[in-house]
Amino acid sequence: MEKRNIDNILNTYYKDNYIEDNRLNRDKMHYIEFITTTQYIEKYLKPKDRILEVGAGTGAYSLYYAKKGYKVDALELVRANIDVMERKITKEMNIEVIQGNALNLSMYKDNTFDMTLVLGPLYHLFKREEEEKAISEAIRVTKKGGKILIAFVLFDLTMLSWGFQNKNIYENYGNDKQVSESFRPNNKEEFIFNMKYYDEVKNLINKFPVKKLKFVATDGIGRILKEEINNMTDDEYKLYVKYHLSICEREDLIGYSGHILSIIEK
Repeated sequence: MEKRNIDNILNTYYKDNYIEDNRLNRDKMHYIEFITTTQYIEKYLKPKDRILEVGAGTGAYSLYYAKKGYKVDALELVRANIDVMERKITKEMNIEVIQGNALNLSMYKDNTFDMTLVLGPLYHLFKREEEEKAISEAIRVTKKGGKILIAFVLFDLTMLSWGFQNKNIYENYGNDKQVSESFRPNNKEEFIFNMKYYDEVKNLINKFPVKKLKFVATDGIGRILKEEINNMTDDEYKLYVKYHLSICEREDLIGYSGHILSIIEK
């Protein structure tokens, strides 16, 4: 497959500008996404299931489940991320890591995996046909009755936290900037992330002939409460996480989450 411009942008971004390896565990606030995602994975994961992670990053989820004894296939676009992941693999893990693109899973046969995780690629796909292709490929390689978990970045929390709370909006507002004059995301490759609204996620998923199981707010409004969450005692944090998990499927709140997880069944 011909290399796209966004592939070059991402390889540079994750090599030189962003540390992916500590994204989920750098503090209490970020770890909520990992706690929530693994809790929902484990609602559906069965012993001896085979897992594919498309866009595995540095292996936060792939290595976690390989350590638990699952057979894991991990596909990742960015070479720098693969290098980090491979250094963490131990001999008892049953994991195969390859470099590849979410748009082309031709190395995997139809109906191969019990669970397919797509927890990053949709952040960086900017054309509707590419979004649909990535989801179609994930569905194709998943067994009948298997589960596909697909993550998206939502816009409004970014607007409030990165924009107003961190005061980035003032230099990035305008029709040629990251936020348009109508306060919508300008989803362009040079801005790295394709951000959506909850309704857009639902409309995209509804195009596919699959069973829609859940939409989950994986981190909720945590970024707005970052300082408060990170300063919590362990007992306070446990109670906050319990609260978060009690509301993370609420339709009236999902749209203000930083990330959303769509869970579907083939």
